Amino acid sequence: METVLIGCRTLERELREASRRTGVCCPCVWIESGLHNVPARLTDRLARELERLPAGVGRVLLGFGYCGGAAAGLTTGPYELILPRADDCITLMLGSYRRRLEMMREEGAYFLTQGWLDGERNIWEEFLYARRRYGEKQARRIFASMLSHYSRLAVVDTGVSDMEQLGQTTEMIARELGLRHQAVSGTLSLFERLLTGPWDDAHFLTAPPFTTITSDDLGTPAY
Repeated sequence: METVLIGCRTLERELREASRRTGVCCPCVWIESGLHNVPARLTDRLARELERLPAGVGRVLLGFGYCGGAAAGLTTGPYELILPRADDCITLMLGSYRRRLEMMREEGAYFLTQGWLDGERNIWEEFLYARRRYGEKQARRIFASMLSHYSRLAVVDTGVSDMEQLGQTTEMIARELGLRHQAVSGTLSLFERLLTGPWDDAHFLTAPPFTTITSDDLGTPAY
């Protein structure tokens, strides 16, 4: 049975390292991260990629979180589709939804990784755009409002980036946006399990062949 991975560019470093560690290699299709901003467009793109799969594919692994419910409405072909039960990429990188909630309750955190900074649109690029368009004072006013529920910029270390170099960049971003800088430990455990299984129902949604994923299937993660 041939397996294909369809993954988000934001998570490419983590997925490639998980592949190296587990020894699981399969054809990969990478989706640009900017589509997360409009879930309907991401759904359409995923549907097109599923339609393009060659004959003989028996399993599709989605290297995504729920991402605004983008998987809802996808219909499988003659293959099963496996998706992590994660509300977004942050939960995947932290290893559990409960840990993510605990970190948010402790003190509001805006999470960032090298993958997000490499994306077509990220918080720093948005700030620079606002500064060019509206001027320094207005841009800072806009972002102070946007980030009013956050007190720290939490950089997730999943072990795949040069944290010394990344930290220099994120410390500057935190300073400019008026946030406290913090590095937090991440994990590749869910990425590795996505590649190897077992795909237990608590951590993964498995859609059988010729079924449609609904919003009801994408419930709040329980782990």
